[in-house]
Amino acid sequence: MENYYLAVDIGASSGRHILGTVKDGTISLEEIYRFENGMEKRNGHLCWDVESLFHEIKMGMKQCAALGKIPCSMGIDTWAVDFVLLDRDGRRLGDAVGYRDDRTKGMDEKVYEVISQEALYERTGIQKQIFNTIYQLMAVKEEQPEALSGAESLLMIPDYFHYMLTGVKRQEYTNATTTQLVSPVTKTWDYELIRQLGYPEKLFTELSMPGTVVGTLTKAVQDEVGFNCKVVLPATHDTGSAVMAVPVPENGERKGHETEKTHDTDGLLYISSGTWSLMGTELSEADCSAESRKANLTNEGGYEYRFRYLKNIMGLWMIQSVKKELAAAGEEYSFAELCRMASHETIKSIVPCNDDVFLAPKSMTEAVNAYLREAGQEVPETAGALAAVIYNSLAQCYKETVEELEAITGRTYQAVNIVGGGSNAEYLNQLTAKATGKTVYAGPGEATAIGNLLAQMIRAGEFQGLAEARAAVYHSFEISTYV
Repeated sequence: MENYYLAVDIGASSGRHILGTVKDGTISLEEIYRFENGMEKRNGHLCWDVESLFHEIKMGMKQCAALGKIPCSMGIDTWAVDFVLLDRDGRRLGDAVGYRDDRTKGMDEKVYEVISQEALYERTGIQKQIFNTIYQLMAVKEEQPEALSGAESLLMIPDYFHYMLTGVKRQEYTNATTTQLVSPVTKTWDYELIRQLGYPEKLFTELSMPGTVVGTLTKAVQDEVGFNCKVVLPATHDTGSAVMAVPVPENGERKGHETEKTHDTDGLLYISSGTWSLMGTELSEADCSAESRKANLTNEGGYEYRFRYLKNIMGLWMIQSVKKELAAAGEEYSFAELCRMASHETIKSIVPCNDDVFLAPKSMTEAVNAYLREAGQEVPETAGALAAVIYNSLAQCYKETVEELEAITGRTYQAVNIVGGGSNAEYLNQLTAKATGKTVYAGPGEATAIGNLLAQMIRAGEFQGLAEARAAVYHSFEISTYV
C-alpha cells in the first residue's frame, strides 16, 4: 500500500495542497485543493489574513478525507521573513504584517545605530533587504513596544500554522536564517546580537531542522478534518524547499546530453522562479566576505545545513502585477499569452528589477514607464512590449548574477536549473539561456511542493538522503532544455 504525504505550499498569491506518493523510486503528485492569498490593509498596514489561510489549510485537509487518501504526514511551507507574536496563552498579538508593508522605512538606520551594516553582514551573511525580520522587529519595538514586551513567543508564518495544527511550537532552521538573526557559524540564534538590539531573548528558542516531527494533530483539528497524521517540518521557507527539488541525476549525465557531466550538488546553479527569482548555488560554508556583501548575495540556511548562496531578484512579481493591471483595464491575458506577445517585440529597454520602486508600486505599469522615461529609454506602447521589457530585464539581471557568482565562488557553471512556476515561461527561459550563455534546464514547476514532500519522504525512509531524492525528481518529472 502506498503512503500519502501532504505538502501545503502557500505563496504570496495562492496556496495549494499536493499529495505525493513514491512507487518504485518514482514520485507522483496530485493537486487536490487550491486557494487564493494576498495582503490586505488592516489598521493601516499590509497584512496577511492568517485566519482565512488556516481555514483554507483545514479545507484542503478535509479534501484528503473526502478522497479517502489520508496522509501519513504533512508539512507547510510559505514565504520568508514574516512572523507573528504570541502571548503567554498562545494567542496572537496584533496582525500578521506582511513584508511589503512600509513600517520598516528607516528601521535599518535604527539597527545600524547598534551594529553597522558591514558588521551585521559579516556576522550573519544575510543580504540587506528592508523587509528582513530584523528590521520588522525594530519597527515593532519602536511603534508597538507593548506588543514586544508582552510577547512570549515568536513564530514565523509556517511555524505558526504548524502550532495551530498541533499545539506545539517549533522554530524551523531554514526560515529562521532569513530573519538576519542567526549565526552561520553556530547555526543557531545569535543571542548576543539579539540582546544588543533589545529584542526579548525568550522569543528565540531551539531551532529544528527539516525532517523533524512537530507532533500530531490536536483533537479539535482531527475532529474537523476527519483524520490524524504526523506534522513533519519541511524546509518551511519555500525557497529552501524548492532548492531541495533541483533535479540532479545520480550518474552525472543529463538525458540527451550524455557527454555533458553535471556539477556536483555543491556546484548547482539554480533559479527558484516565482513571485521572486532566487538565483544562486549551494555552499558547504557561508561566505560572509565584504565582496559577497557588496554583491548583495545572501547565505540562507538549507537542508542539512547547506547554505543557499543566492540573490533575491524581484522576479515574476513584476509581470504578475502587470497582468492584474491589464485585466482591470479590460485586457485579459494568460502568462503564456504575455510570453508569446513579448517574443514578437523588438524593444530593447531595460529596467533594474531590484530597484525599490518596483517593490510595491501603486501601478507597476507606470513604475516601469516612469523609470524608462527618466532614463531616456523607449517606453512600451503595448502589453506585449511591456512584457518584453520585464522579461528582458529579468534575463539581464540573471546574467549579471551569474557573473557575480562565478567571480566570487571561483567556479564556472555550465547550466542553470530553473525550478518553480516560472520554469514554464518558455520565452524567459530562452532569454536566460541567451543572456547567460548557459544551458537552461527548466522544471519541475511544482518544485516547492516537491521539496516539501522530499523532507517528509526522507524522514519516512522512502529515500536514503537528498542525493537519492534529487535523482528521483530528475527521473519523475519532465525537464525542458534551452540552449
